[in-house]
Amino acid sequence: MDLHLAGKRALVTGGTKGIGRAIAFGLAAEGCDVAICARDGAGVAATVADLKARDVSAYGEALDVGDKAALEKFIGRAAQLLGGLDILVCNASALVSGSGEDAFRQAFDIDLMHTRNAAEAALPHLETSGRGSIVAISSISGSEDYGYGSSAYGTMKAALFFYVKSLARHVAPKGIRANVVSPGTTFFEGGHWDKVKQNDPERFARTVAENPLGRMAGPEEVADVVVFLSSDRASFVSGTNVVVDGTLTARIPN
Repeated sequence: MDLHLAGKRALVTGGTKGIGRAIAFGLAAEGCDVAICARDGAGVAATVADLKARDVSAYGEALDVGDKAALEKFIGRAAQLLGGLDILVCNASALVSGSGEDAFRQAFDIDLMHTRNAAEAALPHLETSGRGSIVAISSISGSEDYGYGSSAYGTMKAALFFYVKSLARHVAPKGIRANVVSPGTTFFEGGHWDKVKQNDPERFARTVAENPLGRMAGPEEVADVVVFLSSDRASFVSGTNVVVDGTLTARIPN
């Protein structure tokens, strides 16, 4: 299936590891030029170099997405260097644990407000595109309490559902779509569940066993859904939350 993404311009926050990296490379594989950001400068430089090796234009900056001014400047520079923006993927997360005030503040600034601030900064460019797409990465922890997710993390991931639904209705007349993707447990080297596997193998095995498919997702399996939603093949899909969890959740959406 041709996703009609060749020549599109995409921006991915948190684009050097795990799901974010897989999204960036999934878009590049379809012919998108890609801009990424993350906090680690060396990781950004290495990822940009790898993206360019895929014969696409790529740009990256090291920054904290919780810094509104820095995020806005990055989006402006990326749009200028890529010649516009067609796709925005807000993937960066604080990944905080606990329910204290500091945890809530970090999750609010990174998971929720970075998505809002990035969308606001990108909207003029996406409107010019005429076929713009926004995808926010949430989590199944935003709709069900599994015990292994903190209340701060889950609370802000849940807030993304309302924000993106409202945003989608607001920007639809401008030719822009907005959706949420909610991954389940996702395993990649150096990621959260890799650390759990090393440090608490019993918990890891128990979590894997909870999924009827008997495994965790790979980041590419989540990225493929994001890439499709970003494409014109999903031109009538907006304001929804797509769960990618291999049947781990038992909740019936309503």
